[in-house]
Amino acid sequence: MITNFNQLIESLRLRGDRRTVAVVWASDPTTQEAVGRAIAHGFADAIFVGCCDEVKKNAELMGHAAHIRFVEAADCDEAAREAVRLVREGEASVLMKGMLNTDNLLRAVLDKETGILPRGRVLTHITAAEIPGHKKLLFFSDAAVIPYPTDAQRAEQICYLSEQLRAMGVECPKIALIHCSEKVDERHFPFTAGYRELIARAAKGDFGPCIVDGPMDLKTACSAKALAKKGLVSPLEGDSDAVVFPDIEAGNVFYKTVTLFCGAETAGILKGTMAPVVLPSRGDDVISKFYSLALASL
Repeated sequence: MITNFNQLIESLRLRGDRRTVAVVWASDPTTQEAVGRAIAHGFADAIFVGCCDEVKKNAELMGHAAHIRFVEAADCDEAAREAVRLVREGEASVLMKGMLNTDNLLRAVLDKETGILPRGRVLTHITAAEIPGHKKLLFFSDAAVIPYPTDAQRAEQICYLSEQLRAMGVECPKIALIHCSEKVDERHFPFTAGYRELIARAAKGDFGPCIVDGPMDLKTACSAKALAKKGLVSPLEGDSDAVVFPDIEAGNVFYKTVTLFCGAETAGILKGTMAPVVLPSRGDDVISKFYSLALASL
């Protein structure tokens, strides 16, 4: 079981299997350095799409020239389309955003004719956080894409989280459906009523091996002590591997809180597409982009 990002990097290194990453418009030094680290650690090859002359000026990165290709593009929109084509045609197995607006990349990703979101699939965002003092990585969804998930979308979030955690070596992931309390409140919070069906589907095996419970507040989901103090019983036992937030506001506030006030390191990817998409904020640091690449490469 992989419990921190260092273990993830080491696991990828020992696997010795490089994933090809299509990197869109990597004009910024942080994206270039993150990709260079992934190449140096042995789990990535790179295709830089667009602004190639700028990338070639990075002497340290070009020290890995044997693991790098270039595809020219006139602007960031063309670069996004070309990178998506590389994924769709099997030349790349990870897509990564560089220094362009998210909208520009997602326009290419979501194009109904030439994009990489299969019909019927749900696009959502998964974050893994290494929080100081917490014994393992905590995964959560969704802090970036779906404003107010429907029951169907929340089911896909559970499925993606369960799948990702099993890839991390967690045989039967524990996933909490988050609310401000542990009670279903159909009048004020109608979405909590849908939790019952999701729990039942998980018990039937619809999401693969996993345990789902809720509604739970964040403390009872992640602390056995808090669970016992409230006199509650849950199959999650206060030991959740992942939490599903009720909406993007809750997820985003949690993300910003643990990074700003707790010093958490994070990795984030889009799921649902033909290949994982590394979609960092343009303000994210090198280490976050590097860990996101590692998560996608897994």
